[in-house]
Amino acid sequence: MQMLLTFIGRGTYLEEGGQALSEFLVDVLPRETIVWKLQMLRIASSFVNSRLHAVRAQTLVLASGYDVLLPSREEAQRLQSMLENCRVRHFRDNGHTILLEGGFDIVTTIKGAEYYRRSSQTDFIADYLPPTPSELKKILDSFGILNFANLVMLSTLPDGKIVRGLAGLPEEGPVVLVGYHMLMALELVPLVAGVLSSTGINLRGLGHPFLFNKYSEQLLPESSLFDVCRILGAVPVTTFNFYKLLSEKHFVLLYPGGAREVLHRKGEEYKLFWPEQPEFVRMASRFGAKIIPFGVVGEDDICDVLLDYNDLLKLPFYDIMDKKLNKDSVKLRADCTGEIQNQPIHPMVVLPKVPGRFYFIFGKPIETRGREMELTEKENAQHMYLHVKSEVENCIKYLKEKREEDPYRSILPRLLYQAVHGHNAEIPTFEL
Repeated sequence: MQMLLTFIGRGTYLEEGGQALSEFLVDVLPRETIVWKLQMLRIASSFVNSRLHAVRAQTLVLASGYDVLLPSREEAQRLQSMLENCRVRHFRDNGHTILLEGGFDIVTTIKGAEYYRRSSQTDFIADYLPPTPSELKKILDSFGILNFANLVMLSTLPDGKIVRGLAGLPEEGPVVLVGYHMLMALELVPLVAGVLSSTGINLRGLGHPFLFNKYSEQLLPESSLFDVCRILGAVPVTTFNFYKLLSEKHFVLLYPGGAREVLHRKGEEYKLFWPEQPEFVRMASRFGAKIIPFGVVGEDDICDVLLDYNDLLKLPFYDIMDKKLNKDSVKLRADCTGEIQNQPIHPMVVLPKVPGRFYFIFGKPIETRGREMELTEKENAQHMYLHVKSEVENCIKYLKEKREEDPYRSILPRLLYQAVHGHNAEIPTFEL
């Protein structure tokens, strides 16, 4: 059973603000009635507070930031510290009647907090509800600075011809899209939302457990920071989830470089940090899934890294934050060696730039159907794994070279083109 507690307001607590509240309601209710109701609230509050520690149900606390009647952030933090299974979502621009206000969707909030489920146990695949058109539009609007980069999305047909658009993507799964992870995963929302809005294909990304950890999100500046990823279909990266997604013929988005690529250091743009073992090839071949390598460039047109992990380690007292961020995190690739082993989660300091363009290219699909027995052999699987990695590197190389020929790579030519042809006009790019 889920329990939803809504605490809205940015004001004083009843115990402290009873007089102010009484003055506000004096024209509506008799003074004696107000005093009696406040006394009832104090008694009820004491009774409930003494038993909050015993609540085991999932609890979602919604806290509005624009309400002069009731407490908000402070009360939400208090409840989060007392309730064992609690998550908090803050809404700065909402008021006292948050559930009745336009633009607020309680279903979207529940989905983003990972609290929607069809049974007593959470199932990231079966419980998932694809984003509605209004949810997708809101996501695209909220990432306007990235959408303003005017995505260039290319794909490769089975005959090897590169075309603009996504005609080269298969119409049916199972499919595994394998590619390079940009700095801070800047490409993730434009990629998933762009493919969904263009083709109706919902990419199910295999994400780091940090994205789903309710304790980790308490350390973030905004607890709902990763809700968009969950709404767009991300699931924790586990062998079971990978298996189930492929068995149900989904399009799976996989980044072998994982957190090491997302949190790469200075001078490591577009460098792959893949493990040595063919982690995904044999699983994909088991279901006859197509493997599509892809590349993306443009992060260096969006921001520059000022402080990376090596710089942070030199700062006084940073080790305290580092321990908090990684204290309860799941250790991935503990059996690997080198710098990709147990990649720590850490913040980064970046300098935003005038937004450039993001360039995506999906390579030629690689078939595994009919090669199941062949790819059970470790050597054959390793050969295909290296082939996929090489194709991803080739995709990145192609985009880095071709974007130099794009007359609309800079923001001013794009603005001029849109001023002449309309805001929704597709902006040209380099010759294919």
